[in-house]
Amino acid sequence: MQSMKAIVKARPEYGAVEMITRPVPEPGFGEVLLKNKAVSICGTDVHIYKWDAWSQAHVKPPAIIGHEFAAEVAAVGPGVSHVKVGDYVSGEGHLVCGFCSNCRTGNGHVCLSWKGIGYDVDGAFAEYFVMPERNISHNDPDLPPEFGAIQDPLGNATHAVFRADCVTKNVAVFGCGPVGLLAVAVLKAIGAAQIFAVEHGNQYRMDLAKKVGATYVINAADTDVVKFIKDHTGGAGVDVAIEISGAQQAIGNAIDAVRMAGDVVLLGMPVEPTAINLASKVVFRAISLHGITGRRVWDTWFRMKDLLKSGTLDVAPIITHSF
Repeated sequence: MQSMKAIVKARPEYGAVEMITRPVPEPGFGEVLLKNKAVSICGTDVHIYKWDAWSQAHVKPPAIIGHEFAAEVAAVGPGVSHVKVGDYVSGEGHLVCGFCSNCRTGNGHVCLSWKGIGYDVDGAFAEYFVMPERNISHNDPDLPPEFGAIQDPLGNATHAVFRADCVTKNVAVFGCGPVGLLAVAVLKAIGAAQIFAVEHGNQYRMDLAKKVGATYVINAADTDVVKFIKDHTGGAGVDVAIEISGAQQAIGNAIDAVRMAGDVVLLGMPVEPTAINLASKVVFRAISLHGITGRRVWDTWFRMKDLLKSGTLDVAPIITHSF
């Protein structure tokens, strides 16, 4: 049996990420075997490395981690009809049932029994891995593999941006990590009027935010963020605030910085419960709150593919290191 290299979470403790040798898996009914061209590292992989409470609840070592990839189809199992050997693909990392009420009403990204590759089941940090055919997304032949590999986080950003009406609007992005930077790039590509990027003291990330299209980059460590935004929006606040950091102060600032009847899109994950005065901050200001998880299957993927093909979306500066 052919063998391959794979990266696993080897033991239930901090670190314990190792490269091992495993047999190359065989695709079952409705599955395809993928040969990796590129993978990228998600914040989830860092959580697994640190072995936090979330990881302990989802990962059963030894398990192959990783879920962001671009690959070539190496083999197909029986029953596969839309994917063929040699296709250049990426894929949706949420494995969904397809039958629950959420799946059948266009909300498969919150399937009642979904599982994630790279944590609930073996993932993509291997030379070869298998996925259901229905999870495969074909890439444009000209798309560089490093761009193909970041469509999972780019999908998070695209989902967040399109959850509210951001075209020709004033928008603030709180948190300039990879997904926040991708959101800034998407906003620039679709024609947001003014883009405020907010980061807490990380100059490297602030420089990247400016590079990918932010109109203003605000250092929350030394600036009154809400005042700055209101001073640059005629006192009203932004039309849309997209919160991606999960930091308590940033969540509060996002709500305070949005105009009356504006939209707050929440993608960041706080580590502790968040206290918000819903009456004064949300209800009496007619604010709409939108929770974001994953990508809308397949609406987000089609939007993202078209953005990448259009040439208006510049994600190159966000890929900071390649190995």
